Amino acid sequence: MLTSNLSRHLHVPASGIPPDNRIVPPMPNPTPDREERAATPILPAHIEDTIRAIADLHHEHHRKATPVQRTVACMTSAIGRPRFVGLLTLAILAWIGMNLVLPTLGRTSPDPPPFAYLQDVGGILSLYITSLILITQRHDEQLAEHRAQLTLELAILTEQKNAKIIALLEEMRRDDPHIEDRIDEEAEAMAQPADPQAVLDAIKDTHGDLLSAGE
Repeated sequence: MLTSNLSRHLHVPASGIPPDNRIVPPMPNPTPDREERAATPILPAHIEDTIRAIADLHHEHHRKATPVQRTVACMTSAIGRPRFVGLLTLAILAWIGMNLVLPTLGRTSPDPPPFAYLQDVGGILSLYITSLILITQRHDEQLAEHRAQLTLELAILTEQKNAKIIALLEEMRRDDPHIEDRIDEEAEAMAQPADPQAVLDAIKDTHGDLLSAGE
C-alpha cells in the first residue's frame, strides 16, 4: 500500500520502471579509469630523470643561499610586484596631498613644495632598490653560469657521440660487401671530434677580424 502511494505521487509505477519503459543505465565508476591514468607514466623515464636533475640543480642553488641572500630575494620579489608600485604611488600622492591641504587649514606643512623630504626619501629608496636588484642578479648569475657550463659540457659530449656514430657507420659501410667502398672526405672529417680550444680560438680570431674590418 505504501509502495503504491509513493508510486502514484512520484508518477513511477510500483515496479520502479519509468512510464516510457526506458531503463536508466547504471553510472560508470570513474575510479578504475582514474587509477589507470595515475598508474600510466606521463613522460618517459629518461625525460623525467632530466627534469629531476634540473630541479635538483635549482634546489641545490637555493639551498646554499645564505639567510641574507634569501631575505634580499624576498624583498626584491616584493618590490617587483605591481602591488608595490600601486602602494608607492598612493603613498606619494597622499604625502603630496597632505602637504598641500595643511596650509589651507592654517597648519604648517612638514614638507612644502617642492617637497624636499620626498625627494630625499625617493633618492634613498632608489639606492636601496638598486642595491637589492644587483645583489639578487649576482646570486642568480651563479645559477645561470652553472646552467651554461652544463649546456656546454652536454654539447661537447653530444658532438663526441655524434662523431663516434659517424665513425661506426663509416666502418660498417666499408665492411659491408653490398655497398660500394668509396672515400667520403666529409664523413671522415665529421668522424673526428672537434677540439673545443681550437673552435674557441677560431671564434675569437673571426670576431677579431670582423671588429678590425668594422673599424
